[in-house]
Amino acid sequence: MLSLLSGGLVGFTLGLLGGGGSVLAVPLMVYVVGVKNPHVAIGTSALAVASNALAGLAGHARCRNVNWTIGAVFALTGVIGAVAGSSLGKMVDGQRLLFLFALLMVAVAAAMFQSRQHRGIDGVTCHRGNLPRVLGLGLATGCLSGFFGIGGGFLIVPALIAATSMPIYQAIGTSLVAVSAFGLTTAANYAVAGLVDWSLAGTFILGGVGGTVLGSAASRGLSGHKGRLGTLFAAGILLVAIYMLYRSWVAQSP
Repeated sequence: MLSLLSGGLVGFTLGLLGGGGSVLAVPLMVYVVGVKNPHVAIGTSALAVASNALAGLAGHARCRNVNWTIGAVFALTGVIGAVAGSSLGKMVDGQRLLFLFALLMVAVAAAMFQSRQHRGIDGVTCHRGNLPRVLGLGLATGCLSGFFGIGGGFLIVPALIAATSMPIYQAIGTSLVAVSAFGLTTAANYAVAGLVDWSLAGTFILGGVGGTVLGSAASRGLSGHKGRLGTLFAAGILLVAIYMLYRSWVAQSP
């Protein structure tokens, strides 16, 4: 039951914000469900979040919030980065990974607060002018996604905006293409090392599907309000980062 409810919360966050799902998945698996090995939690959450991202992608696609060309190009180099990053991440202590990840989230949240009024340009395309940025940022976010064992949506959304100037609601929908690709790549790398709990992933996915549908509907409702979605996105990242830093401090206290 805890796994199903946790999966529902992860799915809702993913559908609403286009990312952050795996940020919640790992702490929920470790502190709520009781997975003792952080690397197993990371590998399992990558599979669950990727599956839920596919469900969320379908909802955004129906509303035409997905730029398939940019999403595919972004994911192309990102998958290469995810393989390299996840291979390195398996060699790093799990608690240290969570601490470094929380620091990264604080920086991303600060950047999102500064750009929360971004309106973007509708109908952007992938062309020679922005192609290097799309490919470069795809590779970078893929590396970070694989290293920390996350879908990376909270990194991908601002990266897509920086590379193409697309509106945030479209960046959220498009990001799910890369979240799915990065998550499946990372999960496969961890599965090879036996670091995926398949039954736990199944219950997370089951709960997450319903949560993702609700989150996607909420996201569509918020997209028409200037700055609100960006503010919510940044606030969610910051709150989870603070919680993870607190848990890391408690774990290292004598």
